[in-house]
Amino acid sequence: MIELKKEGILLKKTALGFENEGVLNPAVISDGGSLHMFYRAVAKGNYSSIGYCQLSSPLMVGERMDVPTIFPQCDYETHGAEDPRITKIDDIYYLTYTGYDGVNALGVLAISEDLIHWHTIGIIVPQIAYDEFIRLASAKGTLNDKYIRYNDLGHISERDGKKIFVWDKNVIFFPGRINGKLVFIHRIKPDIQLVSVNDKELTTEFWQHYFLHIHHNIVLSPKHEHEVSYIGGGCPPIETADGWLLIYHGVHDTVKGYVYLPALHCWTWEIH
Repeated sequence: MIELKKEGILLKKTALGFENEGVLNPAVISDGGSLHMFYRAVAKGNYSSIGYCQLSSPLMVGERMDVPTIFPQCDYETHGAEDPRITKIDDIYYLTYTGYDGVNALGVLAISEDLIHWHTIGIIVPQIAYDEFIRLASAKGTLNDKYIRYNDLGHISERDGKKIFVWDKNVIFFPGRINGKLVFIHRIKPDIQLVSVNDKELTTEFWQHYFLHIHHNIVLSPKHEHEVSYIGGGCPPIETADGWLLIYHGVHDTVKGYVYLPALHCWTWEIH
């Protein structure tokens, strides 16, 4: 049984323009004897960037930057860089976040060697229209009806001059290569899916094959009442003697809107 203790608010919004509406959904990594926090900073109009602070202890904020460390620069994130996650692989920091352009929300990767200077790789999830996604994912078996509920926009292919893609968020890398490959989880509602790839393998052909076999790539599906609507990843998976421990969020719909709750799952998924 895992016991949790709530310690209260750690980080608050400030009067600074990039974070004067709110701070939320942080990613934390321990490195070099310090705790580094990257958080979603929200400005007026719900435009997000990623702020940074260093914690002098788990419950105390030390140094805090007065400008965002990552901010929207590309067309795919004109309305925000949201919800960071971070891990370290081969002495490189992998920071993933959601790029939102006002129409699409897709997983983006940035890398760094020092946690200060970041190089944005770009979108690493598929940019795939709903019709093609359903055609591929349903080719070898029945797909959960919730994939249709959450991803079908009435076959609208364009909005505000932009193509509409299936939303693919919550990209989180495992802390280290597995069998020489980079491994990450991601979320197309309602499930959490897993990707295992060699470097530079995320081509259109890769994703087409991936979706043809999507049933083999789903690692976790909604099961309990508190997560009946959909689920999504939290922090990077944690390796234990019993398998990989995944901290994730579960969501259920109510008359007042969606309710988000944290949850735990341990699995012994065999990664090839």
